[in-house]
Parts: sequence; structure tokens; C-alpha cells
Amino acid sequence: MTAALRRPRDESGAVVVVAVGLIGVLVVVALTCAGCAALVVAHRRAQVAADLGALAGAAALQQGGDPCSAAARIAGRHAASLAACVVEGQSVLVTASVALAVPLTEGSVSARARAGPATALPSSAGLSRRSDPRTRPPG
Repeated sequence: MTAALRRPRDESGAVVVVAVGLIGVLVVVALTCAGCAALVVAHRRAQVAADLGALAGAAALQQGGDPCSAAARIAGRHAASLAACVVEGQSVLVTASVALAVPLTEGSVSARARAGPATALPSSAGLSRRSDPRTRPPG
């Protein structure tokens, strides 16, 4: 009979515990999204530095200059470092890297680019020559 007369427990603070838990989950999700966004931005910066560095290197090679120093100069202007520079005939292969700007992590993201005359592409480049639908083959 004493059990029937007992008052129910007070549960007014349970919402606070659930709210704190949900806020914690949202903070973790937001930090994960911010880290992924920083990774994508760093890769895009590395790709831009590699692309422009390869173009500068190819232009310097055609003018008789040092392609790797031209590529390093351009990569440096884009807050990237030149990880590798290889001259293959008339084309230049550049690898640029950018440090990650994510808190509590260290590392870098790298990207590669090749530039040179279209006739200088090696056959192992994996590029297929597709015909332009606006042009017709002669004959």
C-alpha cells in the first residue's frame, strides 16, 4: 500500500541531459565537416599550384630557361611547396604540396600536373584522343 501512495519521481532535469548530448553530437559533426572542407580546400590549392607551376615550367622550358625554378616560384606564390619536378622531353611534370590547416593535425596534401605541347604527351599518359564533334575528318 505504501507503493501506491508514493509520488512519481521528478523528471524535470532529463531534458537538459538530452540537450547537452545532442549539442555534443552536433559539435562533433560540425568539426568533422569543417575538417573535410579544409581538406578539400587544401587539395584544390595544391592542384592550382601544380597546374600553374607546370604551365610556367613548360613555358620556361620552351624559352630555354629552368622549368623547375619557374614552377617552384609559381608554387610559392600560391602558398605551396614544390615536392617534385620532372622534365620529360618537352613536357614538365610538377607535384605541389600544401600544408593542412586543420587544428590538431599535421600533414600535407599534394597534387600533380603535367604541361607541355600536345605532341609531347607520352603514350602512357592514359589520355584518350577524342574527336571534336564540330570537326570532320578530312576526306
